[in-house]
Amino acid sequence: MDKKTRGLIATIATVFFCGLPGLCLCLFGGITAAGVMPYNTDINGVVNNGVLPSGYGFAMLCLAIIMIFIPAGVGFFTLRKKSDDNAVDAVPVADAHLESAPFKNDASSAPPPPPSTESNPFDDDEPLPPPS
Repeated sequence: MDKKTRGLIATIATVFFCGLPGLCLCLFGGITAAGVMPYNTDINGVVNNGVLPSGYGFAMLCLAIIMIFIPAGVGFFTLRKKSDDNAVDAVPVADAHLESAPFKNDASSAPPPPPSTESNPFDDDEPLPPPS
């Protein structure tokens, strides 16, 4: 099995296992963020009714966006066409071209050396005593 086939299978699998649940979560997150997602509980005869908080909906929307982008990332990284060689296509420079360059590499055009300091402040330091 070649890389393109494996990449296609991985992309389709992530669409089914991440993309479609992400779209459903996006739908429920939008309804919950709008403040209209009811809940009903009945535990041991105690009944509670209410509406889920909007913060839950925004958290579901964020998770849904991440789940939807996973198949796109898998598809991009597995199905993109990679170059076979990592070498840079450089053209060698001819020697004649260097001789005709306006800047020559000789001592007359070199920048002057930096001024030297006459004394080093660390010259009079005494060495450390040997460890005992």
